[in-house]
Amino acid sequence: MQPAFPYRIKDQQLWLSPDRCIFWEEEKSLIVSDLHFGKTGHFRKSGIGVPQSVYREDLLRLLSQVQYFQPRQLLVVGDLFHSRENKELALFQRWREDFPHLAIRLIKGNHDILHDDWYQAAGITVNEGCLSIGAFAFVHDITDVDDIAACEGVAPAYYFSGHIHPGIRINGLGKQSLRFPCFYFGTDFAVLPAFSRFTGMASIDPEPQSNVFAILPSSSPRRMHETGRGQTGIFGAGRSGMVNGPGGGGAMSGGGAGPGSIFQIQ
Repeated sequence: MQPAFPYRIKDQQLWLSPDRCIFWEEEKSLIVSDLHFGKTGHFRKSGIGVPQSVYREDLLRLLSQVQYFQPRQLLVVGDLFHSRENKELALFQRWREDFPHLAIRLIKGNHDILHDDWYQAAGITVNEGCLSIGAFAFVHDITDVDDIAACEGVAPAYYFSGHIHPGIRINGLGKQSLRFPCFYFGTDFAVLPAFSRFTGMASIDPEPQSNVFAILPSSSPRRMHETGRGQTGIFGAGRSGMVNGPGGGGAMSGGGAGPGSIFQIQ
């Protein structure tokens, strides 16, 4: 597993994982969004031949993140499940039984439509609308913030959201371009990439004051030049160095990134 990338905001230490999640060090919390468990089963039920291995791979990736970071709780920023219950959710229930002491807190997303009894049986605490913890608040769709009564009376917070499955497009030499899933950190809110790899992406247009971290897959080209953001290339460009990360691994602290890693675009 590739090491996590350190990022500090609001005096809190975060670790951005190339496996599309964030470890919040002070709260010992693993933050994920848009897992869409059960989605491949719904596709097969509709006659679309998506192999179950896609879903199993996502479960194994989540397992590796929990084992690496050793969080005390899992914060799911919406869309833990894709739709109604199907046979694939039995795999999640078995996965859940392996971590009985891991608290799971779900901020409901638009796809989380299972019956309350199912969440309770799986040991999942459900929050409607918004969840506030310390300096941060969590909501599935950041555009719903003004309409969420659950956040009223809470001191101004920095929001973490999901829903849009953000991606950043990088232009190369000539007319080449590639789009990567990314973490977006704006002035008032962050947007997490979809944890599931069986999802689409929505290209974002970052604000000048924001920070964007692209997630590079292991199959990324060895060199690519970006235009318009002061970077000279994904590999071997910008500042570089190693810092100690959670789990005892090193983490890239700048632009000298390698395949299957985090690269800061701006």
